Amino acid sequence: MPVLNRIASFEDDLTAWRRALHRRPELKFDCHGTAAFVAERLREFGVDEIHEGIATSGVVALIRGRAEGGTVGLRADMDALPMDELTGAEHASEVPGRMHACGHDGHTVMLLGAARYLAETRNFAGTVALIFQPAEEHGGGANVMVQEGVMERFGIDEVYALHNAPGTPVGAFYTNPGPIMAAVDTFDITLTGKGGHGAMPHDAVDPIVAACGVVQAIQTIVSRNHRADDALVISVTQIHTGSADNIVPETAYINGTVRTFDRAVQAMVQRRLAEIVEGQAAAYGVTADLRYNVEYPATINEPGRAAFAAEVAREVGVSVDAEAGPEMGAEDFAYMLEARPGAYLFLGNGDSAGLHHPKYDFDDRTAPYGASFFARLVERALPV
Repeated sequence: MPVLNRIASFEDDLTAWRRALHRRPELKFDCHGTAAFVAERLREFGVDEIHEGIATSGVVALIRGRAEGGTVGLRADMDALPMDELTGAEHASEVPGRMHACGHDGHTVMLLGAARYLAETRNFAGTVALIFQPAEEHGGGANVMVQEGVMERFGIDEVYALHNAPGTPVGAFYTNPGPIMAAVDTFDITLTGKGGHGAMPHDAVDPIVAACGVVQAIQTIVSRNHRADDALVISVTQIHTGSADNIVPETAYINGTVRTFDRAVQAMVQRRLAEIVEGQAAAYGVTADLRYNVEYPATINEPGRAAFAAEVAREVGVSVDAEAGPEMGAEDFAYMLEARPGAYLFLGNGDSAGLHHPKYDFDDRTAPYGASFFARLVERALPV
């Protein structure tokens, strides 16, 4: 195994910690139990400082090396998802309607493993800031931590993070110079007509037909309003309306997501959505309310840091793809990369179910690779 030997010896502890966290998933900013578990481990390791209650339940811990130097930030997200688990695992979620379906329990223990090693060895010059963040899935916890001044408060010069990748072999890393994950926006459309009897639609104004028209027209934004070589995804993901087979409803609701990398493309989508909704509403005689919500920005690696991180990954991983290309998923680590240069990488999670799937589970063999990457990155970035 190419992981650091000392961290390899932590594997049983990493597995036990991860499964303990998996049983008690927490949502959004309410990660107080997870944060307490993290802080307890950090105290056992003998880190120099622990700062709690950042962004409600976030934790930042500092470990100082053998000499003066810069500060490297390492981030792990802690929150889970609002869904029921179907893995049947002995360590499955004990909280109905919540599960770690994205592997943030694994991300947390990877950073804990690195913290334990770095607190023992301190084979670096400078400081490492360990950032345990709530609310990645919903709420933009990374942005809240940035707005609360963690970069300035702890003097962070550069920042890095990992995410597990189902379908990629355990121990295999990949990343990309520049854009690696898309910006994500959402939209909500409410169409209001006039309700009536299903047998007498001429006395009503049907929002269902209008909704169908709106959804069909939205598809033309990708196919007819943007260059084929500009990455863009628009997905209508919800349509809610009606209550019975003999009632024309009063309203229809449409919801969806927009994924972009280019701000000009993002602006074009906003403009065309407004034009389409207004035009279709007029055509079908309904009124429309469109709310376009700009959410996480694109996650953009600083090319030099991405190349450096790939070099580090080659030391501890089984393979590295340093130019894997961007993905259309989104990640609030983007806010930290807007505040400081750094890089975001993926680490293989084997043949697990996909992220956000009710049968997903983090592969515990992955944790020593992630912990070794974080630890070796600090030693390489802040050499004695």
